[in-house]
Amino acid sequence: MKFAKCILIGAFLIAALPGGLMAQDLELNGWVRNYTGVLTGADGEFSIVQNALDLEMGLAMENAGFLVNPFIYQSPGEDLDIGLREAYLDVYTGPADIRIGKQQIIWGKAEGVFITDVVSPKDLTEFLLPDFDEIRIGVTALKTDVYLGYHTFEVVWIPVFVSTIQPVSDSLWAPAFPFQVPARINPTEEFDPRIENTELFAKYSYLGAFADFELMGGYFWDDDPTPHITDRTFSGSELTAIEITPRHHRLGLIGGSFSMAPAGVVLRGEGGYYTGKFFPTADPADADGVVERDFINYAAGIDLAPFGLIVSGQLIQRIILAYDDAILSDQVDNLVTLLVADDFLRETLRAEVFAYIGLNNPNALLRPKIVYDIKDGLDIEAGANVFLGNEGQFGQFDENDMIFAKLTYSF
Repeated sequence: MKFAKCILIGAFLIAALPGGLMAQDLELNGWVRNYTGVLTGADGEFSIVQNALDLEMGLAMENAGFLVNPFIYQSPGEDLDIGLREAYLDVYTGPADIRIGKQQIIWGKAEGVFITDVVSPKDLTEFLLPDFDEIRIGVTALKTDVYLGYHTFEVVWIPVFVSTIQPVSDSLWAPAFPFQVPARINPTEEFDPRIENTELFAKYSYLGAFADFELMGGYFWDDDPTPHITDRTFSGSELTAIEITPRHHRLGLIGGSFSMAPAGVVLRGEGGYYTGKFFPTADPADADGVVERDFINYAAGIDLAPFGLIVSGQLIQRIILAYDDAILSDQVDNLVTLLVADDFLRETLRAEVFAYIGLNNPNALLRPKIVYDIKDGLDIEAGANVFLGNEGQFGQFDENDMIFAKLTYSF
């Protein structure tokens, strides 16, 4: 926290320098936002009241550059949340670029889901509602990109593992507990920052006139810990309570993605084969309540523009291999996303609806919104988050329907 405060103060001082090389060449932009959300239940409780500042400063020179992206979130009655989204140094050496420091790394073609986009962990304290550049957490990494014509080779080394940030237990967005007996939850097991605990990713990309594609692989830690049962309490033969210790496990991933635009229609695809994933089982009296299985995760999407509209759809499937009926998750999980949008008033007003639709246990999240550009840099957004169903990834939050408004000034 102290380091983040020092960076933020230093950033403002740099931005305020009068004249000189730094003041002339420093690029400064960002945004200030008020975000207010109200639950639509009878009590009309505020789901969020937040003021935020995001400041991005960068300097690009002939052979080097840097970027610093501090942020502040302020909510009534809570401590300031001050941090760094990114802070890295770039070095340009002929056909290669080297980036070292805290950075967000985005891979893949799918929208609104994470298939091969696994390098940066996630902040899920507000579920999937924030913009994805706020959901992704920067990681301290060494990233090297080598460019050879239409081909790019990228290697990412992460020396210190960063976990997904989970909602606290009393949060609106705490996920449903998978077991049917009372449980005591221990802190997530941690591991020392050693060379054998580092993460490694590699990607090959081709960018052509007709199509582009990526091939990637990674050996890394699962950002989402698995709940292991480490102790049990019985009354006679009846299981009455359990103790759970969340643990991270190593995953292997081989995958790829592509996009192409025949006849004005964009086709997208992305998929990955995962090894080493642990899944909770339905019987907490069996072993430590988890089993290890490989799985396949993929998305197929299409983008259209009928009658001037923007229409985008995706089918996402996760398939667990060597399936066991005791596994709590379905063998094949089916999810559809749909985006419909249009612009009005000389593109100053945008209306859109984005939907996640779970097909196994019918449930959904509908996100209609309208964004109006009041003037250059100032816009207002109004919308809703509507959860449908009684269970599943989205139905579990059926009581959290909300309306919201955002007023943002960008500079």
